[in-house]
Amino acid sequence: MRLRLVDLDGVDSPRAVAAELDLDAQVVDARDLRSRLRLWAAPSAMIEFAGRLAVAGQPKGAGPVLTMFGSGDYHHLTATLLAKIDEPFTLIHFDNHPDWVRFAPRFHCGAWVNRALELESLVRVITIGPCSDDLSWPELKGGNVAALASGRIELYPWRRPPTTVLRRFADSPSLRRKGRQVMWRNVADDWPVFLEELHTRIPTAAIWITVDKDVLRLSDAGTNWDQGQMPLGALLDGIQRLSRGKRVLGADVCGNYSPRRFGLNLAKRVEASLEHAQAPSEAAERRNAEVDRALIGTFKEALR
Repeated sequence: MRLRLVDLDGVDSPRAVAAELDLDAQVVDARDLRSRLRLWAAPSAMIEFAGRLAVAGQPKGAGPVLTMFGSGDYHHLTATLLAKIDEPFTLIHFDNHPDWVRFAPRFHCGAWVNRALELESLVRVITIGPCSDDLSWPELKGGNVAALASGRIELYPWRRPPTTVLRRFADSPSLRRKGRQVMWRNVADDWPVFLEELHTRIPTAAIWITVDKDVLRLSDAGTNWDQGQMPLGALLDGIQRLSRGKRVLGADVCGNYSPRRFGLNLAKRVEASLEHAQAPSEAAERRNAEVDRALIGTFKEALR
């Protein structure tokens, strides 16, 4: 495994953990792009970010690259990492949110899955862990239910009550219909069985794994977003089991907490204020470092 740390917001935890584990991490300084990239970005900012990665080149060493880039406010940068993949692959997406909103700005942390779906090489997105209110009346909130109906997205909440939908579509491995209700395949109660079943149905030999730490319960991490209910041990187990026997092309991790700074962008300030996310305690930030340590160790085994 090779490790790339994109410094957008000065979060030191991944760098400290890499040093502790004696990993030669490449650090890409992008702090000057912080305000332009946070929450959403204009195409020019995304192009500049891609150029920054190109100038830095690939990290030294052998094996796939694990990229870590701070807050989940930057999850749309994952689409840039996926753009160069030229073979069929499946995206394994651990998150408390589907990140599938269709009427958000094009490059938005809540809409980036739709950018990924534009890639010819991407066969399917498998989103695991959401508990958020994004799944309450998802069509009215701009959710890409069409991709769910077509099978391009499979979505498995950790634990979520039934959802009312407007569109009619067939049952699938991740849900069944009962009138206007979607009965989700909640995975909290049979996690090992679910992972084994899912592993057999991943449609490609190659996968990419993306993790937003807001999928974790608050007792395990503290992020910039409302958090889910997945225990850290379950997340690590999921990465290990789903990568077994697969060619992992790469992975990325976001979800560390960092103070939000937007420069003069009033619209971003307003959106951030509506999310009601609170700064985590010092104890939660220490737990974030423990999560980084566990994830880096797990990916070191998965990304061989």
